[in-house]
Amino acid sequence: MSGSKREQAEKVEAYTRALLEAARSEGRANADLVQWQHARKFTPEVLETLAAMQREDDIGLLEEVAKRYKELLDAQDTTVSVTVTTAVPLDDDLRAKVRAKAESDLNAPVYLVERVDPSIIGGIMLEVRGKRYDASVRAQLANIRKTLSSTFIEGEER
Repeated sequence: MSGSKREQAEKVEAYTRALLEAARSEGRANADLVQWQHARKFTPEVLETLAAMQREDDIGLLEEVAKRYKELLDAQDTTVSVTVTTAVPLDDDLRAKVRAKAESDLNAPVYLVERVDPSIIGGIMLEVRGKRYDASVRAQLANIRKTLSSTFIEGEER
């Protein structure tokens, strides 16, 4: 068994045993098995939202989120969620500018989800309707590195 397959098998075993041990200690091993089988059907967005709620200790809001989700879906809400990632928190002025620009471009009301990720160094990343627009310093540096690398390699081959 190769190293990566062995590592994967070890991870599977560790996750499985941790889940089983917790479920047995709470007397719900069979119930957790049923939930786990349904979890395979979750979209990445649902799993990411659940993970975020868990990290923020907000799992208690799950029922309210599900109810609000249904309300918005039933109302055919046209608000677009825009995830904004910056290296530092947005101030009120920049937040208003980002919202206004997004609403103008999308021709719809916008709900901003703000994330702070210092690793982008600076600039901004937007995620809208499954598409990512990356104007971060990290992305710009990666593009420069790629351009210089390909130019250098092409220059040597001549």
